[in-house]
Amino acid sequence: MLVLATGALVAGCGGQIGQNNDTPAQTGGATPANKNLDLVVGVKNEPFYISMQCGAEAAAKEAGYTITTQAPDKFDPTLQAPIVTALGAKKPAALLIAPTDDKTMAPQMKQIKDMGVKVIEVDTALQDTGIAVSSISSDNAQGGRLAAQTMAKLTSGKTGSVLVLDTKAGTSTTAARAKGFEEELKNSAPNLKSIGIQFTENEPSVAAQKVTAAISSTPDLVGVFATNLNTGEGAATGLRSAGKVGQVQLVGFDASPSEVEGLRAGAFQALIAQDPGMIGRTGVQQAIAAVEGKSVQRNISAPLVALTKEDMDKKAEFFYKTKC
Repeated sequence: MLVLATGALVAGCGGQIGQNNDTPAQTGGATPANKNLDLVVGVKNEPFYISMQCGAEAAAKEAGYTITTQAPDKFDPTLQAPIVTALGAKKPAALLIAPTDDKTMAPQMKQIKDMGVKVIEVDTALQDTGIAVSSISSDNAQGGRLAAQTMAKLTSGKTGSVLVLDTKAGTSTTAARAKGFEEELKNSAPNLKSIGIQFTENEPSVAAQKVTAAISSTPDLVGVFATNLNTGEGAATGLRSAGKVGQVQLVGFDASPSEVEGLRAGAFQALIAQDPGMIGRTGVQQAIAAVEGKSVQRNISAPLVALTKEDMDKKAEFFYKTKC
């Protein structure tokens, strides 16, 4: 996993971590003839990626570039890889991509790089750090730590077990969140014990099943940490089905419209929200700097913030969009 620049961590509910560590690109460099960018996100019609697309499109328009966004129907490298391969015929000036697997997507991304296309990672990243010229993401390990600190405050010193729901093995961002959560839980809440990380294949229905099964097998379950949008929505469904809403504390990651409404209604007790619009904007800025021969920052960390029902409306700028 790529460990990105670490932002400041503020403990407890309502804490905020991360910052834009980008620095202005140096002046100079020729204006390129090719001003076409491509953005390949993780999956279609997901508010996180829609918000990222909005930020990217605004930044490209402001700079006089064009950008085209494509996405697979599912968060799956076998569906994303052909999209990237097809860009070889188009040869954009730069490719911004959220790779759906930190190893599997490397050959396709390297092939594009070897054609002279600048590659920028947005949100997720490869293990191979030699392909992308810049990587913009939330500090996901710190996000997991913020979630653990928030869970500790929500459970108010109770003793019990916590379930961690990850998406798919090989997803760099969610793996870092899960790992950061488990590490910090030992420090912030030694009274709580993780019953392990379980994978949901990024399917809400699987997340719901995992939660109901854990409730049946673990009588002292007091919390669930869901590492992304789909997993969080599924976990909320599982808690409703088991009649445990509010009894088992649910900390989700992301702030989709359905998650925000769930937080307002009490299905979630906290959300760790990212700033996908900033990731998209900064990705385009770094791509343009690379294309124009200006300085590029290799790793940039986007902010994260904990939302609770009490303070969510004060932080509405972190709510994700469904359209630009």
